[in-house]
Parts: sequence; structure tokens; C-alpha cells
Amino acid sequence: MKLVPSLFLFSLVLGVNSQNWFQRTVDFLDQARLGAGDMWRAYQDMREANYKNSDKYFHARGNYDSAQRGPGGAWVAEVISDGREFLQGGSFGRNVEDSMKDQEANRWGRSGKDPNHFRPAGLDPKY
Repeated sequence: MKLVPSLFLFSLVLGVNSQNWFQRTVDFLDQARLGAGDMWRAYQDMREANYKNSDKYFHARGNYDSAQRGPGGAWVAEVISDGREFLQGGSFGRNVEDSMKDQEANRWGRSGKDPNHFRPAGLDPKY
């Protein structure tokens, strides 16, 4: 008879843990979705600004904004940043040096440091 109440309590514990796991997964995915939007917004702003030597600032800002969402945002910022650099050939060839500087700005932003460190003088304050 002690087995039935024990199994019942065990199933309650598993149910609570699985609900927490499910909610954490949903939260992570939501952070990632919103973080991808932050990365896209920084990219769009960079294109709109079309300002010389501002790309590192927008790299840092997109990664910063995304990482502020939480672990899911930091994860998606890293995936997008690394993928972008890889697809642009920055991992090899003549773009290696610029890619390394982009990745430095990406890591700077993801770590929570101020993206304005990379802001070029004269960039419109709306960015």
C-alpha cells in the first residue's frame, strides 16, 4: 500500500519538473525569437545609416540587444553572428582580419558591454 502513495507523489514531482522544463524551453525559444528580431533591426539600421566605419557598432549593438533577452537571445546572437561571418568567407581568405574585428564587436555586445564603445563620431544619434 505504501507503493501507491509513493508512485503518486513521484508522478507529481515529475509533472512539476516537466512543466518547468517545458516553460524554460518556451522561454528560451521566445528569447531567441525576439533576439533574432534585435539582430535584424540592427542590420536594418546599419543599412539605413549607411555610415562609414559604423559596422562594428551595429554588430555590438545587435548582439547586446539580443543577449539582453536572456540565454536564448545570447545563443541566437552567437549563431547568427558566427553564421554571417562564415558565409561571408571571414573564416578564411582575405577577409580574416575584418572578420576577427567583427567577432570582437559581436562578443563585446553579447558580454553586456556598452556597444557605444564602437560608435563612430558623427553617427546619427537615432542609432
